[in-house]
Amino acid sequence: MLFLYNLVVSIAGFFLKIIALFSPKIKLFIEGRKNVFAILEEKIKPTDKTIWFHSASLGEYEQGLPVIEKIKEKYPSHKIIVTFFSPSGYEVRKNNTVADVTIYLPLDTKSNAKKFMRLAHPELAFFIKYEFWLNYLKELETNKIPTYLISGIFRDNQMFFKWYGGFYRKALKAFTYFFLQNQKSKEKIEAIGFKNAIVSGDTRFDRVAAILERDNTVDFIEQFKNNTPTIVIGSSWPKDEALLAEYINQSSSTVKFIIAPHNIKQDQILSLKSQITKSTVLFSEKDNITDLSNYNVFIIDTVGLLTKIYSYGTIAYVGGGFGNPGIHNILEPATFGIPIVIGPNYSNFAEAVELVKIGGCIVISNDTELKQSFDRLLLDENYLKEKSQICKSYIQDNKGATESIMKIVL
Repeated sequence: MLFLYNLVVSIAGFFLKIIALFSPKIKLFIEGRKNVFAILEEKIKPTDKTIWFHSASLGEYEQGLPVIEKIKEKYPSHKIIVTFFSPSGYEVRKNNTVADVTIYLPLDTKSNAKKFMRLAHPELAFFIKYEFWLNYLKELETNKIPTYLISGIFRDNQMFFKWYGGFYRKALKAFTYFFLQNQKSKEKIEAIGFKNAIVSGDTRFDRVAAILERDNTVDFIEQFKNNTPTIVIGSSWPKDEALLAEYINQSSSTVKFIIAPHNIKQDQILSLKSQITKSTVLFSEKDNITDLSNYNVFIIDTVGLLTKIYSYGTIAYVGGGFGNPGIHNILEPATFGIPIVIGPNYSNFAEAVELVKIGGCIVISNDTELKQSFDRLLLDENYLKEKSQICKSYIQDNKGATESIMKIVL
C-alpha cells in the first residue's frame, strides 16, 4: 500500500505540472516549490537549531499561530520554519514575521522528505489540525524527532479507521503526542491503539481572544461608519452576495454595509458593485474620496483588513454557507461580541454547530430569512445584546488550548 501511495504522489506531481499550464492557482503550487531546497540551504545552516511547523493552508496557520508564538518565545535562539501545502495559505502569509523561513512543503516523495529533513533538521515538528504526509512522518520517526499534532480532529471517514488503512495507522506512530479538539477524536484514536492524546481544545480560540488585546483601529472605516449601525459581510461568495445585494438595495439609509469578498478579482468586484444601487465605494478608490461617510456601502477589494473591520460591526454575515466546503471563519466576529448570520452549509464546522446551538449564530437559507434576521437584530436592542453576549462568552469560555499544549511540549 505504501508503494501505491508513493506511485500516486509521483503521478499527481506529473499531472499537476500539466494542469498548471491552465490554472493560475496550480501554477503557483508548482512554481512555488521549485526553489524550496535552495531557500532552505541559504537560510538554514547545518549548525542552526530549528523547529518546524506545517499547515495545510491559511486557516491552519492561524490556528497554529498561538503555539508558534509561544515556542518562539520559549526558544528564541531557534529558527522557526513554517511550511504550507496550499497557495491560498502561502501567498497570504509568505511575508509573516513570526517565522524565519516560510516555504511550500515539497510533494511527499521519499527523496523530498529525506532532503527536506536533512536541510531543515528540526528538533521539534508540529503538524496543525491535519495533513498526514507519510514519507515526512516516516523521516521524523526515523530521526527520532518529537512530533506533535495541534488542534487535531479525527473523523470516521479518514483512512486510519478503514480496514485497509493499516499503513496510515502505522504512520501515526511518528507522533509523540496528539493535542485534540474534542473527546470524539480522542476516543477514535484510542480505539486504534494510541493513548498519547489529550483533549486540549482548539487553539483558534486563543488566537481570536488575543485579537482584543491589539489595536483594531482603522481610521477610514471609522470615518465611513460615522457612528451608524453597520453590517460587516466577510468572505462572501456570489451566492451570498446575490441575497445580500437585494437586502442592501431595500435597506434603510440608517444602516451601512462593509463587504469583504472572498475573491477580490476585479471582474467579480465590479459584478458585485453593479448589483448594488446604494452609494458604493471601493477600498481602491478611497484615497480619492473626501468624505467616506457619504457612502452606504464599502467594498474592501484588498486582503488583510477583515479582522479589524469586524470590530466596527453591529452584525456580521460570514460567507461560504451556500457552497462547499461551507462557511468561513466565524470566530473572529464572535470575539468582538457580534451576532453572526450564516448560510445553511455549516455542519462540518464544530464551532458553528455549537454557536448555532447556543443561539449566537443565526442560520438563513433564503432572502426572506435573511431580511427577518437582519431586521430583528437591528430593531430589537435586547435581542441584539443577548446574541452579542452569547458570542463573546463562547470565545472566552473556550480559551486555554495553547497553555495545555505548552505544558506537555515543554
